[in-house]
Amino acid sequence: MTRRARGLRGLRAALSPVVAGVGAVAVAAAVLVPAPGGGPADAPAGPAHRASAPGPARVPSAAARCTKDTAARSLRPSSDDGPAVRRIKKKGQLVVGVDQNTYRWGFRDPDSGELEGFDIDLARALARDILGPHPKVVFLAVPTNQRIPALRHRRVDMVVRTMTINCARKRQVAFSTAYFQAGQQVLAPKDSPVTAYDDSLRGKRVCTAAGSTGETELARWPHGAKVLLVPSQLDCLVRLQLGEADAVVTDSALAAAQAAQDPTVELKGRPFTDEAYGVAMNSGDTDLVRRVNKVLDDYRGGKGADSPWMRAYHTWLEADMPGISGPPTPEYTD
Repeated sequence: MTRRARGLRGLRAALSPVVAGVGAVAVAAAVLVPAPGGGPADAPAGPAHRASAPGPARVPSAAARCTKDTAARSLRPSSDDGPAVRRIKKKGQLVVGVDQNTYRWGFRDPDSGELEGFDIDLARALARDILGPHPKVVFLAVPTNQRIPALRHRRVDMVVRTMTINCARKRQVAFSTAYFQAGQQVLAPKDSPVTAYDDSLRGKRVCTAAGSTGETELARWPHGAKVLLVPSQLDCLVRLQLGEADAVVTDSALAAAQAAQDPTVELKGRPFTDEAYGVAMNSGDTDLVRRVNKVLDDYRGGKGADSPWMRAYHTWLEADMPGISGPPTPEYTD
């Protein structure tokens, strides 16, 4: 068995899709996939997941004025219960779109079957604030290109899934303030001639997830590469291991997590964009946006290593992304 094949076998074992209850937290691992008419095919039945036509996209005024420099700004925090928060409390559960296949961020522990990671910790903190100390959370595993449809069809209340805030997305959904700062970067085998996001990619098969900011960058400037689109960034790592792709373009945070899974690959060059991750919500749920921003303020708070954000960073990310001193500073539109 080759070293790359061993890495692939280990990756599949570590990310096997086991469904399990986590204490008082209910977990549902349903993958939203495209279906005729644009809706997800196999989301669980029930009122919390009933499809509704999203209608024409309503562009909030702040999103209409969005620029690259102001994209990460959001509404000021508030603990008030508005219509969206009351709706979540009435149904007694928070439905969160997450990833279950990205090591360090949202993945299943192979022994317990529990969802774990930086994004999962944050989602649970949000649920506790809205629903109390023993919240019922339904996690739905959402592919990259289904995050916005899941929100607009109200299949989920929010998405916490390494989702970059940008103006194009803000015209379709709403975002919290930034909770992590990353950038697009290249991942390739250690012995690869690829050196960075530059002309060393010419003629190479470069993989990225459909609907990702990596797809946007490669469409704008492919450097002569042949672009391969897949539903999830994990699919790109598998394609790389199988020899079906030569390099991957993805967020630096995700690339670092994939390099931690497979010692035969490494990050190449430096990040070539600046991107902030935010919690995404339906554009109509402005009270929920303010509530999430209130929780994020608390999550960033505390002294140094005592803040929930820093504790999550030390637990999940520091080994692969050392040297980060704290979370991004929030910026507001009002």
